[in-house]
Amino acid sequence: MEAASTRLQRALAALEEALERRLDLERGRSTLADQLHAVGVDRARLAAALDQETARGQKLAGVNREVAGRLDQAMSTIRSVLAGDQP
Repeated sequence: MEAASTRLQRALAALEEALERRLDLERGRSTLADQLHAVGVDRARLAAALDQETARGQKLAGVNREVAGRLDQAMSTIRSVLAGDQP
């Protein structure tokens, strides 16, 4: 009877350990799922920010081309005026 009681105690202890491992595994999966969701949210936010900055960069490039053209035209006009003032 004593041996059976000891075996039962060991079996219950093993069952409790297995249950604890299983619960730890489930908690880990839940944490991993939460982290994966957070990464997905961050990715979407970063993709939107990248799209916005890309559009801003394209707009600035267009403004830069326009300003460069105007500066070239102004420099050309100044050169013409200076060349006309010389004897």
